[in-house]
Amino acid sequence: MIDAILAFSVRYRGTVCALALVFFVAALFSLKNLAVDAVPDVTNRQVQLNTVAPALGAEEIERRVTFPLELLLAGLPKVTETRSISQFGLSQITVVFDDDTDIYFARQLVNERLQGLENMPAGTKVEMSPISSGLGEIYYFRLDNPRLSLRERRSLMDWVVRPALKTVPGLADVNIWGGEAKQIHVILEPERVREFGLTYPQIAEAIAKNNANGSGSLIRQGPEQVVVRTLGTLQTQEDVRRIVIGQHHSVPLLLGQLGEVREGALTRQGAVSANGTGEEVYGIALLLLGENGRVVVERVKDRLRQIESALPPGSKLDGFLDRSVLIRSTLGTAVRNLIEGGVLVAGLLFLFLLQVRAGLIVSCSIPLAMLAATLAMQYFHISANLMSLGAIDFGLVVDGAVIIVENCLRRLTLRRQQKGSALTDEERLEEIKAGSAEVRRATILGEILILSTYLPILALGGIEGKMFRPMGFTVIFALLGAMLCSFTIVPALCAYFLKDSGEHRHPVLDPLTVSYEKWLRHLLARPALVLAAAVLSVLLSLGLLLRLGSDFIPELEEGALAIQVTYPTSISLDEAVHQSGQIEAALKKKFPSQVDQVVTRIGRPEIATDPMLTCQTDVLVDLKPGTYQRVQLVEEISSYLERAFPELDISYTQPIKMRMMELIEGVGIRSDLGIKLYGSDHGVLAREAKKVAAVVEKVQGAADVQVEITEGLPQLQIAIDRAAIARYGINVEDINQVVETLVGGRPLTTINDGNQRYDVVLRLPPERQNDVETIRHLRIPSLLGPSIPLEQLAKIDKVQGLVQISRENGKRRIVIQSNVRGRDLGSFVQEVQKRVAAEVKLPVGYYLEYGGTYEKMQSGRARLAVVVPLTFAIVLGLLYLTFQEWRSALLICTGIPFAVVGGVAGLWLRGLPVSISALIGFVALAGVAVLNGVVMLTFVQQLRQEGVAVESAVIQGAVTRLRPVLMTAAVASLGFLPMAISQGSGAEVQRPLATVVIGGVITSTVLTLLVLPVLYLRFGGRHERN
Repeated sequence: MIDAILAFSVRYRGTVCALALVFFVAALFSLKNLAVDAVPDVTNRQVQLNTVAPALGAEEIERRVTFPLELLLAGLPKVTETRSISQFGLSQITVVFDDDTDIYFARQLVNERLQGLENMPAGTKVEMSPISSGLGEIYYFRLDNPRLSLRERRSLMDWVVRPALKTVPGLADVNIWGGEAKQIHVILEPERVREFGLTYPQIAEAIAKNNANGSGSLIRQGPEQVVVRTLGTLQTQEDVRRIVIGQHHSVPLLLGQLGEVREGALTRQGAVSANGTGEEVYGIALLLLGENGRVVVERVKDRLRQIESALPPGSKLDGFLDRSVLIRSTLGTAVRNLIEGGVLVAGLLFLFLLQVRAGLIVSCSIPLAMLAATLAMQYFHISANLMSLGAIDFGLVVDGAVIIVENCLRRLTLRRQQKGSALTDEERLEEIKAGSAEVRRATILGEILILSTYLPILALGGIEGKMFRPMGFTVIFALLGAMLCSFTIVPALCAYFLKDSGEHRHPVLDPLTVSYEKWLRHLLARPALVLAAAVLSVLLSLGLLLRLGSDFIPELEEGALAIQVTYPTSISLDEAVHQSGQIEAALKKKFPSQVDQVVTRIGRPEIATDPMLTCQTDVLVDLKPGTYQRVQLVEEISSYLERAFPELDISYTQPIKMRMMELIEGVGIRSDLGIKLYGSDHGVLAREAKKVAAVVEKVQGAADVQVEITEGLPQLQIAIDRAAIARYGINVEDINQVVETLVGGRPLTTINDGNQRYDVVLRLPPERQNDVETIRHLRIPSLLGPSIPLEQLAKIDKVQGLVQISRENGKRRIVIQSNVRGRDLGSFVQEVQKRVAAEVKLPVGYYLEYGGTYEKMQSGRARLAVVVPLTFAIVLGLLYLTFQEWRSALLICTGIPFAVVGGVAGLWLRGLPVSISALIGFVALAGVAVLNGVVMLTFVQQLRQEGVAVESAVIQGAVTRLRPVLMTAAVASLGFLPMAISQGSGAEVQRPLATVVIGGVITSTVLTLLVLPVLYLRFGGRHERN
């Protein structure tokens, strides 16, 4: 069949070229539909439930909200893990499903279970988080207008910007963070309430009853019918003031007589400050799962420009942490590396072939194969990103075309020499067809070998699978496109443009060939020395491999830092804003050349995608491109902040990495190593966690060691005296209602102002709102007569309570986390495990798990321990099917350990650890390492079938195949060279893989040229000599 395709391509070359041109144009136009992102989204399939219960502390939230919800969700199909966190006023439960679960199906399952939810505390509300992921926060923006207050800016964001922006296709939601959410406050004077003999529940009930419309159905008037409506909703603050509460001396008593009605703000759990200038109001655009991040970001920015024109004069919507900048920089790095690699490959082909036409024919397969890959990526919904494009080597793509063109040139030259004159057009086409068919076995086998080494990568799971499967698919698509080109367009172009001009003497290769033949004869005479040197080099590389450090995946340079600052748990929101402003100003002043903007997120936003406490802040530092080296800058910032703010706990990461880690591992785990301590008693957990942290801090390389905050939240506890309330005829609900309404600001009703809605709440005067004595003297209505002061009904004390309670699969846990600096992750964690096991003896029922990046590294290496041998087995099986004997197959497979020698040497010379990226490089190297051996031994066996003696066949085959062997090795190495030396954004992720492949190709080529002939003569041809 292949011969028929080759014959068709040569005979009907015009048709083939026309079809290729049509494909090229059509595929080029389709590129605009290709999804583009910075990196693959590795977030697992999860559904988050946020339950707000403003009156409950962490213990009550766990007992009355979190645990019942966990019990309700237990047993859902395809669930792999359930995590939860309970804080004051908030429960967040994360249900993790299998990666192959459709997210909408998963949400439907959870929603069905929620229909059976019963006996929840009054006022609680369970909501699902938006359908987004760790890469979901694609664009931050702030509303800037110095003439507007925080409350006015927040209202504009809530009721103008957010509704308009949510209509952008591809957005899951828009999260507003910071500012003051507007409310209508009814400020009651306790003395006036007591003077008029009223109770707080009476006032609350009266407000609720005076805000409603009614309907009188229909009345008939002659031939018509008329709808009857009563309009009684509250419209303005004046309407609230005129609400009748009761009567005093037969005169109606209005709400305005009991206090003041005015604008106020919702009690806040979070804020945002920026650049040391004070608080700001920010919005965060959340990308819908599966959407094209680059396209949606541009849509968001376009819509914001439209919205900005409708805002009050002087208003601006300024962007921050624009994901499209990272996408452009990382994709630019990948595309630039591909272009540079393509140019190097094309130039090298010309230097080897010394024919512009031949070089252009081979090079034409590069864009066609790449376009074929992009079409397949669109069909299979694979985005173009740093990883999916990061392993395409145009040297490998053109291997088949190189072998065909080189063989056609050789046959044309040989036929001309035999004939002694120029070939006719018919003879030329016959030689091109024969030359293409002659090496079809080698070209097909070579491409299948390279392609097969990527197949096991598709079997990877977990984070490493999500990172590298797109790469495997893309390379396979490109190789299939190149294989199709080698059967069609390459022979057609050869038929058009290759001429029998005679082979010119190559100024480099010809002398090199003569020298190579001398060296080869010399080595063939000393097989023991050659084999000993080969074995020694392999053993040395294995020893060196054990000395290299280990890591998961090199960190992507995001162009921003996330500095996590933890304050004392008792800090107020206003004080946290003040101290955050000091840190922002200090960073801007100390590092003006590197720092562009500094934005601090404090506490949690309205949609609790990140349920932080008020004492927890994320300082997001947007860096100026090209002005820093991240590791060095982190060291400088760390040293400076430790001196300037010695009392604070500070750790460092990057925004996307931080968000990814929290979604994958759970809230609180943002570092390279997360040690999870499981147990039942929170006091014991906190005590043992501090012991573990003390051990970790003493290990070399430990940085930013922190223990999850669980205790130390100041509480004003009102312990109700059951005997006292029974004596006065008071219910617990009566006390809770007064405290929640006046102190907690429980909404009573809402005012509609056009499309805007604001809660109406009862409050005490501002100067008395935070006064403990005022709370002690709150009057509670009694069935037996006059109201009773709260202090007579309860014991009121300040105590230290739990800040938050974390659970995983139904068990309480606490996290000790640490980053690693100046050392590889693998050896660091191994030392931590040994020292913790020796120095910390945990109580019965308490145990540790090591998570974070380290856990992913271990799972990835475990999977690769299966994938790597499987790859080698596939290569060996294909070689056996080709040569129909194990001896030749095993001889060619010796290229693999020699390739490992070069890969290890490359990592060692560049100071790189053995990461998952490097291991993937070793997997990809297996096919490349044996390709040249196949090319050489195929020709040697062809000579043997023609009756040439073994030693002569080995020498003639090696010398004849020197140029294609060097050519394929050189183009494969140079194709990866830009990735190996690039310093662009994202280059650090590609660097280990490219380094391994380049080093491995070099040493495997040395094996093919110097050692493989010796091995074949010693083992493969021994029975023939005998």
